[in-house]
Amino acid sequence: MLRRWDFLVAGIMMILAGAFLAHAIQTSGGVSLREVRFAGDGGLTQSALLYVPKTATAAHPAPAILASHGYINTREMQSPFAIELARRGFVVLAIDMAGHGYSEGAVGQVKDLGGAAALRYLQSLPFVDKANIGLEGHSMGGVPVVAAAADQPVGYRAMVLEGSTPGFLGAKAPERINNLAVVFGQYDEFAPLMWGEPKGSLIADSKKLAKLFGTPGPVLVGKIYGDTADGSARVLENPPVTHPWEHFSRAGVGGAIDWFQKTLVGEAAPKAAGDQIWIWKDVGTGIAFIGFVSLLIGTFEVLLLTPWFASLNNAPQPTAERRGGKWWLAFALTAAVPALTFYPLMKVGVFFFPMQLFPQSVQNQLIVWALINALITLALSFVVRGGKPAFTTDWPKSAAIAVLTVGVGYLSLVIVDAVFKVDYRFWVLGLHPLDGRHALMAIPYLILWAVFFLVALRALAANLAVKGEGFIVQGSLWKIAMSLGFLVLLVVQYATLFKTGLLFTPKEPLNTIIAIQFVPLLAVVGAIAAITYRRTNSYVPGALICALLLSWYVTAGTATHWYPGFKLPTPGAQRSR
Repeated sequence: MLRRWDFLVAGIMMILAGAFLAHAIQTSGGVSLREVRFAGDGGLTQSALLYVPKTATAAHPAPAILASHGYINTREMQSPFAIELARRGFVVLAIDMAGHGYSEGAVGQVKDLGGAAALRYLQSLPFVDKANIGLEGHSMGGVPVVAAAADQPVGYRAMVLEGSTPGFLGAKAPERINNLAVVFGQYDEFAPLMWGEPKGSLIADSKKLAKLFGTPGPVLVGKIYGDTADGSARVLENPPVTHPWEHFSRAGVGGAIDWFQKTLVGEAAPKAAGDQIWIWKDVGTGIAFIGFVSLLIGTFEVLLLTPWFASLNNAPQPTAERRGGKWWLAFALTAAVPALTFYPLMKVGVFFFPMQLFPQSVQNQLIVWALINALITLALSFVVRGGKPAFTTDWPKSAAIAVLTVGVGYLSLVIVDAVFKVDYRFWVLGLHPLDGRHALMAIPYLILWAVFFLVALRALAANLAVKGEGFIVQGSLWKIAMSLGFLVLLVVQYATLFKTGLLFTPKEPLNTIIAIQFVPLLAVVGAIAAITYRRTNSYVPGALICALLLSWYVTAGTATHWYPGFKLPTPGAQRSR
């Protein structure tokens, strides 16, 4: 009996400990954190997190920073910058770009992605020093901050572009940017798109950068060009990091801290750029994410103890006596096929254009990948077929236990968000509550994800379950089978990048970064599949749990593209985002 409660208790403890740690870090030094909504352009409402140091008051206004995340991310991605700047005495407004997170609208509906309205809102706060405002944006987050600068050329004093460039995606840029720092990784996957150079390590030779800095020759890293007093100052930082690391590294965060402390005045608690504690916030939310997975498994275990769900308890009935040749073939195909088909099918997926029922371009691409992989799995089942599996499936109760299991996990996040103002995340892996708009949006996607997981987890249970195998061995092997292909793909990509300065597939920077999330997510799928099958002799409860989880995860975390009046893009334009 006690073992059935272990996962539940451990999950609750990890969630509470991780969320408390994360909250303590992001409010360090008496910083207050709250969610805000404000009017955007075009009648849209925008969302942001507002960090206010205790020293910022109407009587003593503080310098402030407008910070923006990049494409298919949310405001929480800027927490390293926000935490460090706020603990130094800066007010920080970390926005959800239009079409992202809790901000209304869609990508392309508001050309500046909400930057101008966000700057106006920041200026309206009585505890903000309007003469000392900085702008910071990562990747596509450069669009709103540069657009805000174009809208108000004298409404800010300094800017930091992390892995970004002025005029990105054709966005409006001012004739002159005040006191600009460019932080661009030596291994940034988007160097050709941003600065016209094949490698991030060659950005100093960029003609576009030289023109921006007003110098005829290569730009010297670390040298300050111009004068901060008249707003002409420029500096380039070129740390040895990738595009996603620019907002998740001491070097990337430190470059922004150093520049704003040089160009803005009035911070109450200046500190060295290397004095950083933000990583512990992500450690905390990472622990909470692991706790969330444990809570899901624990909830499922406990529900099986209740009288109504007791009939789902069935011993597994694998067909394989041992791990022979067919088992290893099935293992290899399970690991390899999803990764090998990822790039080609994501290309095919651009033709699944955003529409009212399926409004998210990236999720549409992932759905195409998933459904075609389901067809491939069905076809391969004739190759690796062993004995006929005997599953014990009760569809109504399987659906009910899946909804209740994920519902408890969802409730835990709602409570954590309300009490601690954190979500479950680590770096690019992030899960946060759905608002009403996204909850409705997730329903059609849920149906398609369910098709994929029903096929995929049936194949997993039919081909990889072995008689007499212990939980630790089975759970470990299923997690490896699900995630190994993407792990190998990423090792190949980034080993090549760190050796040559280019990805193994240089034209796939965005999809490669998207693939990073697949390693932990598919490992979680493998763990859920193993324990639900072992308890019920069915693949259905685990498949429905995973479908609910993935439709929630992707819908909440990616960008929305369809809106009334939306015009179909060309595939090339769609992929360039």
